[in-house]
Amino acid sequence: MPRERSIKALAESVRGLRGWRRRMTAFAAGVLSVLAMAPFFAWPVLWLTLPVLVWLIDGVPAGSGAHPHLRRVASAVAVGWWFGFGYFLAGLFWIGEAFLVEADPVIVLFLPLAVTAMPAGLALFYAAATTVAGWLWRGGPVRVVVIGLAISGAEWLRGHVLSGFPWNGLGYALTYPLPLMQVAGLVGIYGLALCTVLVFALPAVMWAEAPAGFVQARRVKLAALSIALLPLLGGALYGYVLLSRPTPGPVAGVRIRIVQPSVPQREKWLSQNQERIFHDHLALSATDPAGRRDDLAGITHLVWPEAAMPFFPLQHPEALAAIGTLLSPGTELISGALRAEPDPSNKERPWRFFNSLLVFGEQGRLIAHYDKIYLVPFGEYLPLQPLLERIGLRPLTQRRGRFEGGVRPRPLLHLPRLPPVVPIICYEAVFPSDIVEGAERPGVILNVTNDGWFGNTTGPRQHFHQARVRAVEEGLPLIRAANNGISALFDGRGRVVAHLGLDVRGVIDTDLPAPLPSTLYARFGDYIFFGIWLLAAACVVLVAMVSNHSTHAGRATEFMSANTPTRG
Repeated sequence: MPRERSIKALAESVRGLRGWRRRMTAFAAGVLSVLAMAPFFAWPVLWLTLPVLVWLIDGVPAGSGAHPHLRRVASAVAVGWWFGFGYFLAGLFWIGEAFLVEADPVIVLFLPLAVTAMPAGLALFYAAATTVAGWLWRGGPVRVVVIGLAISGAEWLRGHVLSGFPWNGLGYALTYPLPLMQVAGLVGIYGLALCTVLVFALPAVMWAEAPAGFVQARRVKLAALSIALLPLLGGALYGYVLLSRPTPGPVAGVRIRIVQPSVPQREKWLSQNQERIFHDHLALSATDPAGRRDDLAGITHLVWPEAAMPFFPLQHPEALAAIGTLLSPGTELISGALRAEPDPSNKERPWRFFNSLLVFGEQGRLIAHYDKIYLVPFGEYLPLQPLLERIGLRPLTQRRGRFEGGVRPRPLLHLPRLPPVVPIICYEAVFPSDIVEGAERPGVILNVTNDGWFGNTTGPRQHFHQARVRAVEEGLPLIRAANNGISALFDGRGRVVAHLGLDVRGVIDTDLPAPLPSTLYARFGDYIFFGIWLLAAACVVLVAMVSNHSTHAGRATEFMSANTPTRG
């Protein structure tokens, strides 16, 4: 059939690529794979790009002379790195926007390095995956399982090595539309990464290698179509069943107002603007979504975004007094802000600084706080900070010194009328297994962030979607307050209860959905992924043992036949 011949021809063409053509094909496949992520969600593209990755490794020459296998592995490394570089370059280009906000010549000088260095470093994880896969490479569908194990393992490592950066893991391809997203509550984003490789790489690989016989070919093609469609249909059906179930009512006596001021990032950190920005937050907080002044009537919890107060409010009594005037009895303000505490043991840096979430009650009294744990390199601290500060470089917040990380395990906040709150600041929302670190189960996730650094790009939209998946993994409602968007409230199934779009100025008033029972992932975390991974690895080993036994048995039979004397 023409379709069969075209898939086989494509496979042979990709296998035959050499030199720069192989590298650029891997790079292009990585770039196109980003279309499977937010905000595009064009995940069918992976039915092309992931098989191309397999065929590129297929076509790696074994070489000749001494150590041909090592040369094959070395070539597979290059394929994985170029695929990963394309994937992360296209998925993280928006990082460059942050370097243009302040227009500092020294910072702008580092723009090309930042835009390319991080994707180049993250691509090493994919290079490691193809290294392992290339070493264990063998024919048949089992090689796709091998590369799926290698890539999903590399994704887990990417989320943990050197504090981790698990942005845009491949598993997010299977988190849209909303019914598919529900599977994240079973296996988590790393389990979905393994499923992604198998679902999208196996069908085309099997189809291209279907045998010539009609009956045998039909069986292989039917199996390929089943692998491509049945997991997706099964996941969607599972999600529809969950979404059709009755949901618990809202938490009694709680009414949330989320403030999205959309302060331009160029203005936010200028000292002359701080008082104006603070009073702008106060004025916006006292109005309802229609813009009418209501002085927080009926609101129990007011939520401001990350660093809404770009100064140290606890050192400014006038700011605390203004907060106290704003808040009526029974209303708390939960706000991102800067916090400082003295450090008498350090004579060179007598103060420690934190990117914090502060909770204020009546009269502007501080009743709770949380300090961010995962800090952003170059944003909140500088690697090799003393050296880089000598040449004039500062963090993007334009402060000398650095923020300190908070205590672990992440504490829960126990606030009036709210269920236990797990606070996360900014990109802490992309760390799936580290949202809940203690033994106590929270009742709501609270995420304050500022995506204004990254403009109207894919970055804020990717961040929004990944936070939404955290709600589904944990079965918890998630409150998200962003400076310039996207602010929202999700229920424990990831449904958007209310939201404000990118660059929209305004407020959201909403009830708080009640938490759902603990999901499987909430109870066992990444142990679910480890179990699936080990089971798949055991199947690969078993297939290899059976294959080797059959090969040895065949050779033994040939030997016996060749050495058996004949009569006559």
